[in-house]
Amino acid sequence: MDQVVKLRLPFLWVIVVLAMLVLCPDALAQCAMCRASLAGSNNALLIRNFNIGVLVLLVPPVAMFCSIFVVLRRYKLREEDPDQDGQEEEQR
Repeated sequence: MDQVVKLRLPFLWVIVVLAMLVLCPDALAQCAMCRASLAGSNNALLIRNFNIGVLVLLVPPVAMFCSIFVVLRRYKLREEDPDQDGQEEEQR
């Protein structure tokens, strides 16, 4: 049962973030100057590709930020229960 709860929480966060991106058109990561310059353009393909490029550039910093928290969480769990590693090896 505990495993189900652990799997549901990240899935819930992904759903919430996707819903925010879909429901809020201002969630596209553009500064005011970029938005103003693209608003004057009639090229829809340029605007679409620019939005995708901004989101692609957002991925590496978010991945690094999340990986730091994953590493810290694993380190904390390992400090809380140091015998757990030995028990897992014996069960295998």
